Amino acid sequence: MLPSLFASRDSDRAWNVSRAAAFGAAVGFVAAAFRTFGPLRDAGSTFSRFVEIAGVTLAFALLCAGAALLRNVIARWLISPEAK
Repeated sequence: MLPSLFASRDSDRAWNVSRAAAFGAAVGFVAAAFRTFGPLRDAGSTFSRFVEIAGVTLAFALLCAGAALLRNVIARWLISPEAK
């Protein structure tokens, strides 16, 4: 089992990749919206702002889904006692 600050009884359970992607998309959307509409915003067109928000949202979703998938693969192949 990987070391963690949070100990849970169900820590051996696989992480839900779609849930990680959804939370990543939410974080990405908030971050992009804050940057686009926040106090240090660029003067740009509405379309470019939409593209920036959509791109960051997608990037964060893929990053979090990839991290969850990688964790599941590592846990299954390297840490699981059945794999040895």
